[in-house]
Amino acid sequence: MNVIYPLAVPKGRRLCCEVCEAPAERMCTACTVTYYCGPVHQKADWASIHEKICQLLIPLRTTMPFYNSEEERQHGLQQLQKRQKHLIEFCYTVAQKYLFEGRHEDAVPAALHSLRFRMNMHGLSSVELVPAYLLLAEASLGLGRIVQAEEYLSQARWTVLKSTDCSNATHSLLHRNLGLLYMAKENHEEARYHLANDIYFASCAFGTEDIRTSGGYFHLANVFHGLKKMELADTLYTKARSQQADLLGKQLVNDTGLDEAQEAEAIQTLTSILSIRESTSDKAPQKTVFVLKTLSMLYFLMLECSKAKEYASRALSLAEEHLSVQEQKVIQELLDIISTEEEQPIT
Repeated sequence: MNVIYPLAVPKGRRLCCEVCEAPAERMCTACTVTYYCGPVHQKADWASIHEKICQLLIPLRTTMPFYNSEEERQHGLQQLQKRQKHLIEFCYTVAQKYLFEGRHEDAVPAALHSLRFRMNMHGLSSVELVPAYLLLAEASLGLGRIVQAEEYLSQARWTVLKSTDCSNATHSLLHRNLGLLYMAKENHEEARYHLANDIYFASCAFGTEDIRTSGGYFHLANVFHGLKKMELADTLYTKARSQQADLLGKQLVNDTGLDEAQEAEAIQTLTSILSIRESTSDKAPQKTVFVLKTLSMLYFLMLECSKAKEYASRALSLAEEHLSVQEQKVIQELLDIISTEEEQPIT
């Protein structure tokens, strides 16, 4: 992450900071195509995303080579578009994973990259920009910047309203983020409305049992939990965790079938449900064991055996106090599988 200061700027070109778009004073020496206003934003970008994509930016931000034929030129353009598409999705997934891990500050530069790549590829008013706006809105909410979150959401909402070709998946994301905004503002009625719409559109896009739909149930459950309506909250929490357990049951050994962001979301959802379940006056041990067992399965499929063993051991301990011998046996078998895998030598 060495730095040099740009000495000359081509006529008519203004160098801008990658993070805040202020006039740039520094340049990344590894790629020489990325600029920053100062060391703070350079370090933030490097830690978030730039280290991962530094060399990938070079062909996107340098002049295309001379081609001997139109066919070669078209092939070059196609390769450039492929790189842009890859970076759009990669930066989006990285930012999303940070959000699910609660790393809101780290998510911002990665989300900004995804937004800029989308603008370059699709234009300034395309509905393809909406997912990146929503990431930035969620990061802003996590950082307590409500006004900034509202600005991003307004931009996303306006873009969706202007579009005649907006997918159910995008509608779901928009309503989820609006729901989170109103939760932060303690407007529970509006939060319920938008989260119910999130579940509807996610069900249309992915099906009622998909993990992307379960997130809506989880956030709606949080609304009712905040209102002390525990029976409704518990029903929705059960729905959310059951979907994730069903999903895990369909996967092959050592493969969750999820990308990194979805794995992080599943962990976030389940650990939050576990925390709420353990803090309630009605401990409902069978439900708590179910969450612990699901977390253990998820970590095992993610090849994190120590975490898997920790949750399986907690599940077994609770089961031995409250559940039947048959249920204890099932958890013990899971624990044995994890222990066997943990002892396998790495080849």
